Amino acid sequence: MNAVVIAVALMLVLSLCRVHVVVALIIGAMTGGLLGGLDINATLAAFNKGLGGGATVALSYALLGAFAVAIGKSGVANALAEKILAAIGRQNGTSAEAVKWVLILLLLLAAISSQNILPIHIAFIPLLIPPLLYVMSKMQLDRRLVACVLTFGLITPYMFLPVGFGGIFLKEILLANVERGGVDVTGISVMQAMFIPALGMVAGLLIAVLFSYRRKRVYALPEEGAESPVVGSSYNFKSLVAAAVAVAVAFAAQLWLDSMIIGALLGFVVFSLSGVVRWKEVDDLFTEGMKMMAMIGFIMIAASGFAEVMRETGQVQTLVDSSVAIIGDSKGLGAFLMLLVGLLVTMGIGSSFSTVPIIAAIFVPLALQLGFGPLAIVSLVGTAGALGDAGSPASDSTLGPTAGLNMDGQHNHIWDTVVPTFIHYNIPLLIFGWIAAMIL
Repeated sequence: MNAVVIAVALMLVLSLCRVHVVVALIIGAMTGGLLGGLDINATLAAFNKGLGGGATVALSYALLGAFAVAIGKSGVANALAEKILAAIGRQNGTSAEAVKWVLILLLLLAAISSQNILPIHIAFIPLLIPPLLYVMSKMQLDRRLVACVLTFGLITPYMFLPVGFGGIFLKEILLANVERGGVDVTGISVMQAMFIPALGMVAGLLIAVLFSYRRKRVYALPEEGAESPVVGSSYNFKSLVAAAVAVAVAFAAQLWLDSMIIGALLGFVVFSLSGVVRWKEVDDLFTEGMKMMAMIGFIMIAASGFAEVMRETGQVQTLVDSSVAIIGDSKGLGAFLMLLVGLLVTMGIGSSFSTVPIIAAIFVPLALQLGFGPLAIVSLVGTAGALGDAGSPASDSTLGPTAGLNMDGQHNHIWDTVVPTFIHYNIPLLIFGWIAAMIL
């Protein structure tokens, strides 16, 4: 058995057994390193080396968490929650069902917008979702459905639309690495290449929304007399305007400097100067926001260490070479195995952006040898990279939804986010990605 396969499988099994993801990643990395031929010292050295790779992302999320708490302080999300709760109270059963679908649509649009219009990625979740949890519980809305909706919005835009995070993934990473492998990508439309795989994501979303999680699910509401997450929230015209200005400043800073860290920091400063966040509250709010996103940061850091150990063992190359030996001259089998390897690598690393450079170096020459055209190769490598982002315990596309939905302790990361998103998105992506590779 390949060390990467064993390490990823062990990490997933431990996570399913409710071992914390950080612990599962460390155990998986140590096991994979030792089985891959590294001694304990070399494994630890590789793991420690990789930790630094996740530090920038962790700091970005910590500052985005502080920014999110400041936005929450302005009352924007609470204003929305109050409006929805009031609408539910005024409506009969049929109209209340319509309000539920409007809420789902709003969450979907917010998730999609976080990848391009306002590229703050998962930072919108901890500021928008917690105030809505009371509303969701009142409607008995299955949070697994919300997790699937949010994950769809976090992944599909970057794998299909070449703007925002999609501009980085599709142009700077996917096309650049395919071209580096010897394919002329001049004139290739990445949207055309990724259209069919994106349809797979749409199919998974429709199955989750219309069939899997359409039934009501009961969640505990605050006891009578306890403070509601919505009632009593204070906001006014000044705080809402300050929130709009802060978001605009953060957005402009990200576009100008290409830095989530500076964008979040400047947005937080706007809140401080506006008086929405009083000076004596700044330290406590900043700490609260960083704590809110701390788990995501630590998991991303541990995932970087895991990925570095897998690289040091050289077993990713061995895994790819083994697949090449099995494929022979079969285009259908070749496409399937390339997608399967992409799924395994991405689930272990937790990042589609990091997976593409690893697999493209081998898969592009192999795909050329098997007779795939340029458009099919771009589709194949892009889908292989995106596979596993949904359904990975270490992916921010699953960690983000959990961070918001579990604020009241009623949403399990593995069983309520990871497993539902794995089933509804990875399986359709495998099928639609294979179809795209064969017909393009």
